[in-house]
Amino acid sequence: MKINNILPDDNSYTQILSNIAQKPKRLYYRGDLPVERTPTIAIVGTRKPSRYGSEVTHSFAYELARRGILIVSGLALGVDGLAHRAALEAGGKTIAVLANGLATIYPRPHEQLAQSIIEKGGAIISEYEPNTPPMQFRFLERNRLVSGLADGILITEAAARSGTLSTATHALEQGREVFVIPGNITSPLSAGCNRLIRQGATPVLTPDDIIEIIAPKLEQSQIKLALGENPLQTLIIELLQQGLRDGDELQHLAKVSQGEFATELTLMEIAGTIRSLGGNQWTLR
Repeated sequence: MKINNILPDDNSYTQILSNIAQKPKRLYYRGDLPVERTPTIAIVGTRKPSRYGSEVTHSFAYELARRGILIVSGLALGVDGLAHRAALEAGGKTIAVLANGLATIYPRPHEQLAQSIIEKGGAIISEYEPNTPPMQFRFLERNRLVSGLADGILITEAAARSGTLSTATHALEQGREVFVIPGNITSPLSAGCNRLIRQGATPVLTPDDIIEIIAPKLEQSQIKLALGENPLQTLIIELLQQGLRDGDELQHLAKVSQGEFATELTLMEIAGTIRSLGGNQWTLR
């Protein structure tokens, strides 16, 4: 596929990069860049997320994309890839910022993901000439573009020494909002997130917490809570939105028989309203 190149000021969406420190001289891209500026969140985190990190990353990326927020990340293994995939599953747009030239895709396991991003109307971009190889220092350089393209960044899971924290530093320097999902205080993978919250980052519990700040003008119909096909489904959705996951606990609170409850879960899963996490644990799509 053709590799295009532009100056940041040539496109209304990428003009925001002209105001950051060390602004890119030129941008190379494959796919389609947005014609106009649209609300954007960068989602970043560890390359080896826990089950909790994977769940919250998918949940937030999916819901934000479903509501019209563009998702930016770095195509890396772990949280980045989960965020891109969730955005595509939601029918949304996503942009991947690479730390190498676009003649090759890195990391190799995400070649098909990069192709899917392009095919679904998104783009992969880089500030490097097409044949530039990935090098460690380029990943740190790339992070300023991930945050620079966005209205804010969301860190879903990160250890105390995670490279993700450099993206948070760039975001603060660029005047972007920094959102963090709190984690278990005993989990090393949440140490970086919890420390950022202590230092003043904004803790978020639902996608609405982000939308209220970066996209307050979204139509109310776009951000209203989902309703079920019947009162029982609506109750299940409300309980899941409160953070409950365990099927036995959900059934107990719903006050219905196991058979009736199982039937509704099956119908909701088929409809794409909820998804199974395994072990009788459930979450919203």
